[in-house]
Amino acid sequence: MNFIVSSTGLLSHLQSISRVINSKNTLPILDNFLFELDNKELIVTASDLETTLNVKIALQNAEGSGKIAIDAKKLNDIIKEFSEQPLTFNIDNETLNVEIVTDRGKYNIKGYNADEFPQVPTIKKDKQFKIALKSEVLLNGINKAHFATANDDLRPVMNGIYMEINNDFLSFVASDGHKLVRYRRYEINSAEGAAFILPKKPASLLKNILTKIQDEVSLEFDDKNAFFSFTDYNMVCRLVEGKYPNYNHVIPSNNNNKLIVDRIDLLNSIKRASIFANQASNLVKIKIAGNQLSVSAQDLDFASSAYEQINCQYEGEDMEIGFKSLFLLEILSNLSSSDIKIELSDPSRAGLLMPTEKEIETEDTLMLLMPMMINN
Repeated sequence: MNFIVSSTGLLSHLQSISRVINSKNTLPILDNFLFELDNKELIVTASDLETTLNVKIALQNAEGSGKIAIDAKKLNDIIKEFSEQPLTFNIDNETLNVEIVTDRGKYNIKGYNADEFPQVPTIKKDKQFKIALKSEVLLNGINKAHFATANDDLRPVMNGIYMEINNDFLSFVASDGHKLVRYRRYEINSAEGAAFILPKKPASLLKNILTKIQDEVSLEFDDKNAFFSFTDYNMVCRLVEGKYPNYNHVIPSNNNNKLIVDRIDLLNSIKRASIFANQASNLVKIKIAGNQLSVSAQDLDFASSAYEQINCQYEGEDMEIGFKSLFLLEILSNLSSSDIKIELSDPSRAGLLMPTEKEIETEDTLMLLMPMMINN
């Protein structure tokens, strides 16, 4: 089989799917891209067994058909050294020799038997759920929730994004036990409720692809796998098995202390104060009285401290509460509103952080952070 392809076009597609490939694989064949040519359509696939991602490339000049596995690192390394130019691939289906011809020379790579490449799983029809989503919805949901996922070997269900659809909304939820994100879209719903846990790695891969496209996404899943289909890309990933915790139980209600504050002012104050916090605890204290919010931190070991005041709007009792600065900075960085609303019940219960303005009318964003004990 033979085909001609743009060097920069091929490199862009290879780099987008090569993120799937692990640095160390259990099967040597997973170090390769799978190339499949059918008429004038080239499909290139990468896999780590858990996740498989492929891209379709339309060709103007192609002859024959077949499939072959090609060393991913070597191919990427070669192609990124070329300036924009047509590359001619001459592939011998019997000897598995790959010849790449340019205007200045030719390069030979030994290919591998494509039959060793893992087969893509199929959806169980009796457990299938299917829905079409705008790429913007999926990208926003992953962007909002991804940073809050855990790295917990003992509780693998926390190591992903919980996607749930019901009569009222589609929600994206992630939590590491210290912070929690719940992002909802109310214009997307289904009478037939369904849910799954999307692992962290495929979520990152989707983020990378979704930033480049504006296509509608077809999502299908059963109890084991999820399939995401775009115009040029297809991804299938194995889902996290297990039951996601009832996250609604940890979201406090009756939060009578309500605060509105400039997000950037608070973010920058905490950045500065956290420099002076104890390195072991990263504790910053927030004290609210009247329409003044103060941020403070100290490290008794080095006799250093910081204190700042910010104007705010506050309804409630005077309060002092402590948070881990790293977690609070992550949450503030992932909220997009210029002003944010913080709801508190008491210093021992979680604080809720929400944007005061919605970027999209049908969305709802809630972020939660557990407090730290303050030693007075």
